[in-house]
Amino acid sequence: MPMTSKRSYVSPLREQAAARTREQILQRATDLFAERGYGLVTVADIASAAGVSPKTVFTSVGSKGDVLDRIVDRGVAASGHEQAVQHLLGLRTPEEVLDVLARGTRSGNEEHFRVHEAIHKALPVHEDGAALWQRATADYRAALATAARHLHTLTPRPHCAEQETADSLWFWFGPSGWRSLVVENGWPWSRAEDFLRRTATATLYRHP
Repeated sequence: MPMTSKRSYVSPLREQAAARTREQILQRATDLFAERGYGLVTVADIASAAGVSPKTVFTSVGSKGDVLDRIVDRGVAASGHEQAVQHLLGLRTPEEVLDVLARGTRSGNEEHFRVHEAIHKALPVHEDGAALWQRATADYRAALATAARHLHTLTPRPHCAEQETADSLWFWFGPSGWRSLVVENGWPWSRAEDFLRRTATATLYRHP
């Protein structure tokens, strides 16, 4: 009788349980990194907060660096930047574009605040903070550059060059601008949104 090879079987319930465990680990790690800072958190701390063993953290996600990488990847995937850019490109007035930028970037920064804080506090101690920041913000910055190009196709156009418009949008609506107002100065999100929108409009469309 010929021998048959055994096929591995993975239980759907076991896969679901493993996914829930990873999610719990990543959520608790995000909270800890945002509160204490990446450098002051250990794998044991993450395991304790998630209610699992340190071995489970390693087998489910990996090292502390792997956990942070997964947090960054999840944050980028959840940003919805592609849909936001498509919507923005359909707008026909500068006022509409800047209003959508202010409202949309506020929503993203507010909703993913703890993820952004986790990344921000990791930068000074990460072995390659520049690369980490670039990974975390490349799509965000590209979306604002696209918004700048679109503004220069509308009437009236910004008074500055397109690259300066893109740099300015990053200054106002990038994560550092929001953090400066909300975290460092204690402004409510609504006040920051109104201020950034008004500042962008007044600066880009001031009389020469």
